[in-house]
Amino acid sequence: MKYTKKIVLLLSVFTVLYSCSTRKDTLISRNWHALNTKFNVLFNGEEAFKKGVEGINENYKDDWYQQLPIEPIKFEEDKIIIPNLNSGMGAGFDDDNKEESKATTPFGIAEEKAVKAIQKHGMNINDLERNRQIDDAYLLLGKARYYEQRFIPALEAFNYVIATYPDANLIAETKIWRAKTNIRIDNEEFAIESMNLLLKVKDTLEVDLPEETKEHGYTTLAMAYIKSDSIENAKKYLIKATEILKDRNQGARNLFVLGQIYSSENKKDSALLTFNKIINFKKAPYKYKMHAHIELAKNSTNDSTSAAILEKMYALIKERENRPYLDELNYQIGYLHEQNDSIDLAVDFYNKSLRAESDNIKQKTFTYERLGNINFNNSEYQVASSYYDSIINIAVDTLNLRFRRIKRKHRNLASLINFEETVSKNDSILRIVALPKSEQEAFFQKYIDDLKKKDEEAAQLKLNQQAFGDTFGGNLLKSNKKGKWYFYNTESLNYGKAEFQKIWGNRALEDDWRWSSQINSNITDNDSIVVNKENLRYNLASYLETIPTEKEKIDTLHLKRNEALYELGVIYKEQFKDTRLAIERLERVATLNPNKELILPINWHLYLIYTDLNNDVKANEHKNVILTDYPTTKFAQVIRNPDKPIKEEIAVNKIEELYKELYYLYKEDKFDETVTKINKILPTLQNSKLIPKFELLKAYAIGKYKDKEAYKVALDFVAVSYGNTEEGKKAKEIVKQLSK
Repeated sequence: MKYTKKIVLLLSVFTVLYSCSTRKDTLISRNWHALNTKFNVLFNGEEAFKKGVEGINENYKDDWYQQLPIEPIKFEEDKIIIPNLNSGMGAGFDDDNKEESKATTPFGIAEEKAVKAIQKHGMNINDLERNRQIDDAYLLLGKARYYEQRFIPALEAFNYVIATYPDANLIAETKIWRAKTNIRIDNEEFAIESMNLLLKVKDTLEVDLPEETKEHGYTTLAMAYIKSDSIENAKKYLIKATEILKDRNQGARNLFVLGQIYSSENKKDSALLTFNKIINFKKAPYKYKMHAHIELAKNSTNDSTSAAILEKMYALIKERENRPYLDELNYQIGYLHEQNDSIDLAVDFYNKSLRAESDNIKQKTFTYERLGNINFNNSEYQVASSYYDSIINIAVDTLNLRFRRIKRKHRNLASLINFEETVSKNDSILRIVALPKSEQEAFFQKYIDDLKKKDEEAAQLKLNQQAFGDTFGGNLLKSNKKGKWYFYNTESLNYGKAEFQKIWGNRALEDDWRWSSQINSNITDNDSIVVNKENLRYNLASYLETIPTEKEKIDTLHLKRNEALYELGVIYKEQFKDTRLAIERLERVATLNPNKELILPINWHLYLIYTDLNNDVKANEHKNVILTDYPTTKFAQVIRNPDKPIKEEIAVNKIEELYKELYYLYKEDKFDETVTKINKILPTLQNSKLIPKFELLKAYAIGKYKDKEAYKVALDFVAVSYGNTEEGKKAKEIVKQLSK
């Protein structure tokens, strides 16, 4: 009896196992493998896939200053793998005999589970798959490979499903994924054709598909049309997709992209309606709602709209949950104020944007740029340059057109700032030189007294901070946590350290530190260092010694200051079109007894400026100087015959001879003389094509007898002023080498 029961049990087990074979087309076998596929292997694979997609959505950083991609994922083109195609039975997964290492990424695990489901539970009997879950496994396999950027193997999986399971319940979804994959390999024409076949029966008649599938299909079509630069069609299908909004993440994203397209087309009203739709979409993720508010500010059309949006932005700033967006919100408020010509308020909010805690580097560059432009427009060029410099120091996307323009603007300001600093510095020195001895002493004594006061205040502040830290950070907190040992008490440590230094001085960490020879030598050395530092910092005589007294040095200061003022006048006139500052600098240098070679060009530039301003009195004043003192020059000829084309005062061959003479002068190491002569000749070469050669030679000469910074400024001038010439390009190359 016992043996009979055992035999019956074994036969039953064998019968069940036999009936569950993947080679037996029985009801039990089909259902057993389908259930195992769905609720065991495939379930785990789909969970891993969901985890991978969630990771992409969480880690993907959108650039809200560019049009968002419809699908929030960034693929690298050089990672696309193109294997040999396999269209045979079981195509769509790797069936190498060698054992591969276990997958560790979510998409790798999903692929592994899909392959396992196909291999262990596939019931392909007489070329017909009997397990209804296998098409799901192939779809999962293709999607996992898609996200791993293995597009060709993904296509194999999708094509196998479409060819083998044409009536599968997920066939529409599979076709959509195949279309997305084709878009990724630049085959958007096929994607558009296949999606139109899927979504339309005839003309505009749509197939009866689930709404989620339709939304996914329209989104994919929009992706394909954007890839093929057909924006009108992309808008059409984004509108269709956003009429459904079953997928909260993708739906909000589609709306945002649609709003950005309207904004780029300057269709402000349509953009406002679209961004408002995001704000009113209750299920939309918060980041889309916040940036929709910001886009409303960017697209405000009139004063009433702007006022309402401004009020809303103020309210958003007050909400605690919006702290991560304070830099962007404050920036947009500043932008709205700037548009309304409330420049002071705009500057205030731009500064608040910079002070907000954020790692959004791109936002900071936009804020710095706004502040730089405001100062630039107010002729505060040095302040503007500092803001542009901040952009250059922190910018990440240094290859885009916007950054290159900012860098060019900053470079143009470099020579101007250098000349302004020369004027300011030399003016200060010459002002002190002109003072009587007693006033010089009083001036520096006041400076020393102010310096001592600032040092004392800084020292006191440091002591106060230490005391505050000891009281609240050291004694109260540390004593509660770490016991009563004196090394845990900051106050005791500081007291002991002070007493040690009082007795022993500053001792090095070494053996036999108490020997008197060591003590004496150390104390003497340290004390002498302190005394020397104090003497250098607070000693009146050391300051008085820096005042130049030799006539040659004082004359050089005058000369450099006057040259800098003239250069500034020309730069403000020619490069920045700032006539006010150009007049101010040129008229000032005219009153400072400049070198004779500067008098003619100064009067010429002032004549042109006042003529453009229709100030005949001032224009005639400078015209008369040219006609009276320089009647034979080209400038006088132009004034007398403004409508008559003039001949070059100096023939081309004569200019070339002059250049050779100056070049030989340069080769003889007479650099200062070379620069002086070039400055004298340049005003007479207004229309010559050889001017860049003279300017570059002048820069070379400056580099030989002045510092590196002066050399760079001279080269920058050539690079900016004559950027399209061989000389300008050469100057750019040298500047790059000097900057390394």
